[in-house]
Amino acid sequence: AVVSTQSTGENLMKLIQKEINPRCEQWEKDQIFPAHEVFKLLGDNGFLGISKPVEYGGLGLDYSYEIMAAEAYATIDSGGVSMAIGVQCDMATPALAKFGSHHVKENFLAPTIAGDYVSCLGVSEVGSGSDVSSIKSRARVEGNEWVINGGKMWTTNGTQADWMCMLVNTNDNPNPHKSKSLICVPMKSKGVAVHRKISKMGMHSSDTAEITMENVRVPLDNLIGEEGRGFQQQMNQFQNERIYAAAGAIPAMDRAIQETIEYCSQRKAFGKSILDNQYVHYRLAELQTEIECLRAMLYQCVEQHVAGEDITPQATMLKLKSGRLIREVADSCLQFWGGMGYTDDVFISRMYRDTRLMSIGGGADEVMLNVICKFMGTDPGSRS
Repeated sequence: AVVSTQSTGENLMKLIQKEINPRCEQWEKDQIFPAHEVFKLLGDNGFLGISKPVEYGGLGLDYSYEIMAAEAYATIDSGGVSMAIGVQCDMATPALAKFGSHHVKENFLAPTIAGDYVSCLGVSEVGSGSDVSSIKSRARVEGNEWVINGGKMWTTNGTQADWMCMLVNTNDNPNPHKSKSLICVPMKSKGVAVHRKISKMGMHSSDTAEITMENVRVPLDNLIGEEGRGFQQQMNQFQNERIYAAAGAIPAMDRAIQETIEYCSQRKAFGKSILDNQYVHYRLAELQTEIECLRAMLYQCVEQHVAGEDITPQATMLKLKSGRLIREVADSCLQFWGGMGYTDDVFISRMYRDTRLMSIGGGADEVMLNVICKFMGTDPGSRS
């Protein structure tokens, strides 16, 4: 049967409205959501492996369907839940699906697509955030096992995950881009510990953890792809993450604009609605125009990605612009809500807190600018 992106998005949104959104308020208060329960629900309905191989439980569709799903996930009332789903679908598993052996796909990808496993991504460390090449965690070979020591920071799904897609140093090559590998690490392995659950400014329903690893032993077969190619594989994986982030940001901005229009049309001040003030409706028009430009860029980027083109510069620009614009939209809209916007009773205040992460997580704005400058040939290092 032919599956349309429209039907995929509509079916997913119906599921979200029925099964997920009614519980978001409680999950925000609890500062965690039941990832295994929610992911199993999504897995049973075929939404966790939309573009993943059919032989491992996926639907085998092209990446445009993943974007339709990302737009649907943006209708979840808690940004932390949609972010956690993004880790499962577009951050911890793309490299596994693209480069992994049958062994790791069968043991990690298939149960993740089914929703039986919760995944997390281990890249950032206490002293290494956006500078991925500087990570210190190491894995050495002993017999037929990797022995891993180190730790990971800012790990989304970290307290609930069954396995980690972990970037770790596996050789002593002086070139930091050739010394790393991606390894599937079961989180129940001896020596893996959740050092602490991190309290955050926003994304309250999503658990974020600092993970430590001490002499953790995993089979050599848990390697994803080639040894020493982990940095390149992770850079490839980042493209999915950046596109997903933008795809989720755009509907959230649409919602913020629409809810602000509705509120400002009803709220009166000095004998007229707030919306009747020219500055207010002009400002909302400016923001909506920016959103439409970003949406066009997203769809162009997805089209190029589906065609197999290198979209590194475009995905990077998309991530940069999305992070900056959503901050601008959230701040402007909250201002028009006045005192009500400063309460926890309305969507815009949660959006203001949650979306601040977008210019930090998945590569800070400054790192995005550095990548763009390298492609433009304006970075000092590329000119020397």
